[in-house]
Amino acid sequence: MSIIESLILAFALCADTLAVSAASGLKYNMSKRRWLMLASILALFQGLFPMLGAIIGVVSEKFISAVDHWIAFGLLLSVGAKMIFDAFTNHNDEKKLDIANIGTMCILGVATSIDAFAVGIGFGLNSTFIQSATTCAIITGVTFLVAIMGICIGRSGRHISQRWSGLVAGLVLISIGCKILIEHLAS
Repeated sequence: MSIIESLILAFALCADTLAVSAASGLKYNMSKRRWLMLASILALFQGLFPMLGAIIGVVSEKFISAVDHWIAFGLLLSVGAKMIFDAFTNHNDEKKLDIANIGTMCILGVATSIDAFAVGIGFGLNSTFIQSATTCAIITGVTFLVAIMGICIGRSGRHISQRWSGLVAGLVLISIGCKILIEHLAS
């Protein structure tokens, strides 16, 4: 896979990351340290999952393609529903679903990267280890930059009330989950 193809793949894979990071920036008032942590975790998962897919390869291809959309849908639905629930129940309490919580960041990282695992299986079968590692490094770097950009986009919407921002952020995550599920069920 060429560097140009790797860049195109990276941007395609991190579309969900852009939406998740923008929703997080909109909903939560994060310090710059938390911005970097969220972007790093999202990028790490996005770069690691295709490498794992490439390594595992053919052995799990049928199993993963059968359930990846359900896993992504379930994770995004649960986090999105929690955001919406929190928006309408004691919306001043930011601790209920704390994006600063590393566990929550990891859930978002996994949810936005499951499709990258399946993609990794595909390019892993047709590439050398060095080519796969290079592609994964490009995906990681692009995802990090896109996540930072998403958080900045989300933060620009700070004038929206906490209740409405929670609702919007939750709906964005649920929409991404539904999109993933519909695309896989339709194919």
